[in-house]
Amino acid sequence: MGIRERLSGNEASATAMKQINPDVVAAFPITPSTEIPQYFSTFVSNGQVDTEFVAVESEHSAMSACIGAEAAGARAMTATSANGLSLMWEMIYIASSLRLPIVMSLVNRAVSGPLNIHNDHSDAMGVRDSGWIQLFSENNQEAYDNLIMAHRIAENKDVLLPLMVCQDGFITSHSIENIELVEDDKVKEFVGEYKPEHYLLNDKEPIAVGPLDLQAYLFEHKRQQAEAMKNAKKVILDVAKDFEKLTGRKYGLFEEYRLDDAEIAIVCMNSTAGTAKYTIDRLREKGIKAGLLKVRVFRPFPGEEIAEALKYIPAPVEEFVPEETVQEVKAKAKEEAVQKAEVKEPAKVNPILATEPATKKEVKADKAEKVEKVETNKKEAVSPVENKVGQTVALKPDVKIAKEEPVLDTQYVEQTRFDVKPSLWQRFKNSKIIRTISYIMKIKVVLEFPALPEGRGENR
Repeated sequence: MGIRERLSGNEASATAMKQINPDVVAAFPITPSTEIPQYFSTFVSNGQVDTEFVAVESEHSAMSACIGAEAAGARAMTATSANGLSLMWEMIYIASSLRLPIVMSLVNRAVSGPLNIHNDHSDAMGVRDSGWIQLFSENNQEAYDNLIMAHRIAENKDVLLPLMVCQDGFITSHSIENIELVEDDKVKEFVGEYKPEHYLLNDKEPIAVGPLDLQAYLFEHKRQQAEAMKNAKKVILDVAKDFEKLTGRKYGLFEEYRLDDAEIAIVCMNSTAGTAKYTIDRLREKGIKAGLLKVRVFRPFPGEEIAEALKYIPAPVEEFVPEETVQEVKAKAKEEAVQKAEVKEPAKVNPILATEPATKKEVKADKAEKVEKVETNKKEAVSPVENKVGQTVALKPDVKIAKEEPVLDTQYVEQTRFDVKPSLWQRFKNSKIIRTISYIMKIKVVLEFPALPEGRGENR
């Protein structure tokens, strides 16, 4: 029968570490995980554990110490949060690549900046592909239980990967809840002794740890890591079955809450699941068949299993929103789309360089049309018109200059021809806009065009 207690998430994690009694704990304090090594150092001082507690000067050193201890053949643990995990970054990858089953209690907190000491999962997500197993905990009880199971998972010969147990900063780490502890002797028996196969202090098998790993070997070792992560999925379930026999508490890769007949589902992790369960119960009272899938194991990610669990969720969310709300949202979206279509942004690119090159057929047809128009203009009467730059031009009587169109300047056109790279000019010189300007210039219509920004000539 378990021991009933009232503990915060941090104190529950420290208590699990005390019952595990690791060989080495190396840690550096950072909010909101500071209490875990603080409580544990008290256990060390009081003689309740025989762990070597290493108070280091940074989180990078904490993980380095754990790597050294684990490589030497000792069972090592640590705890950190947010920026502390970020400072461990280099060593996090080394720990997993060396296949060292270190266990970390990660109290999730927003990674700076801006500075925020409260909860999000940016720290865990930042190392999600680093080769560490990741277990998430809805409440204090799960944080405690996951740590008890952690070494059995990480140290399995088919896995041998480091593992982090995540809980939400302050929401669970500093909140006191009722919790059921396992007796010390049962925890000791369940976790067992650490008996590594290869370690530095084994004088019968001299080995090197962390040597240069060139391409052919690196590829093989990374493949082995990937296979170990796949194997971890089965080991996690096997250990959970043994833990259920010990405590009666059942764990899987994820938890399904009222999902059997659900028509709408929420998927989340950690403490959010508690609020989601309450919300689902209220929705059920209103006749809405809602359910929850709470992810416990994020690495290795149980993608196929989650897809299987959610495959019967039949309808999109909007079907469960009141009809009038759906109509309002759709009407507003339609109105915004119409307004957006009516607003036309003015072109900000040089139209001379933005047009596609003309084909040979188009050039030939345009040339014939141009000759015909020139001949026609000679025969027709013309009237003088003064343009925006004060120059008199000859236009046909029925031709009007659109006021909103920019007036081009021939000097700009000629200068553009010399500033643009020859390859670009060859591409665009036969385009419709160039041919049009050439024709207009022949009948001496002078147009004005906005100047290019400085330094844009050669690089256009």
